[in-house]
Amino acid sequence: MAASSIPQQSQLMVSQMLIRRMRDEDVPAVMKIESVSFGRDHWSDEAFFNEMNNQVGRYYSLVNEADNKQLLGYCGVWQILDEVHVTTVAIDPAMRGMALGEVLLVHIIERAMGQSIKWITLEVRATNYSAQNLYYKYGFRSVGVRPRYYQDNQEDALIMTTSEISSQEYRDLYRTNKEKLIARVGDLPKGLGS
Repeated sequence: MAASSIPQQSQLMVSQMLIRRMRDEDVPAVMKIESVSFGRDHWSDEAFFNEMNNQVGRYYSLVNEADNKQLLGYCGVWQILDEVHVTTVAIDPAMRGMALGEVLLVHIIERAMGQSIKWITLEVRATNYSAQNLYYKYGFRSVGVRPRYYQDNQEDALIMTTSEISSQEYRDLYRTNKEKLIARVGDLPKGLGS
């Protein structure tokens, strides 16, 4: 296989990462990433505390176990009946470009596949092409627009959804992409999918 574009030290680092449920003590570090990632209309710390206690919410932290549990990113979903709705995915700006956003998406998909979930949905900024490309790669398709969804600049959001994730076609696509991700980053974090 061709050499990875990710430096060798980051391959070692991914194997030292852990995905676990978000904790109250994570929120200060989450807020640092949140404010940089989402601008002035980002969620508040109170919103994260509320979401962690929301019966349908599931929030996860990606931490570097080798570096004093440094928080590298986070994601969250709402699980309602047979659908998972992605509410947030963010990576520390210093760690972007290392496929960690993809790692968190794989975590979300893996968890959904282990349950009786049929679809995964989300909204994404109409101009966030890098995120859209990642979602398209994992079988999401655009099914509509929420006009002026984002408060900071009135930007539209694309509504994206997967086909039924229990289908063989989707599972084959997912498995192929997951194998490519593992080849790229060397290993996946502990806790992925659990």
